[in-house]
Amino acid sequence: MKLSEIKSTLKTLETIGFQLPNGALVPAHFHVTEVGKITKDFIDCGGMVRHEEVANFQLWKADDYDHRLHPEKLLNIIELSEKVLKIEDLEIEVEYQGDTIGKFGLDFDGINFLLTTKKTACLALDACGIAVSKPKVKLSDIQNQTSCCTPESGCC
Repeated sequence: MKLSEIKSTLKTLETIGFQLPNGALVPAHFHVTEVGKITKDFIDCGGMVRHEEVANFQLWKADDYDHRLHPEKLLNIIELSEKVLKIEDLEIEVEYQGDTIGKFGLDFDGINFLLTTKKTACLALDACGIAVSKPKVKLSDIQNQTSCCTPESGCC
């Protein structure tokens, strides 16, 4: 989800909810302790220089049970961050404390913002010699297909 998408969604909501990948909800008294921009410059395992930027939200659960972040307040924080930090319409990455700090993508299901799982991957599969997995095909499926090239078709 990009910043423009969350901003338009927040304008339609009365309350904000975040749901973890396991279906559990982040407690309603969460805080958004940071809205920022993370820039990552790195070299992948194939030697290619790469540059990534994401908008970052950090969610934090405290013992402040009376606290509720309202959509208009989060919208104001996002807009101030865009202006002051010169954040463009970037993809959002969310940090949330579980056993350790987890990084999540963000989506919306019409009710809650969904913290989606992120995965690591090799960015230079060809340079590392890692074969891209090929789909498995049953030989019986191939034999049942009719060929466009038969001895009498004249295609050979």
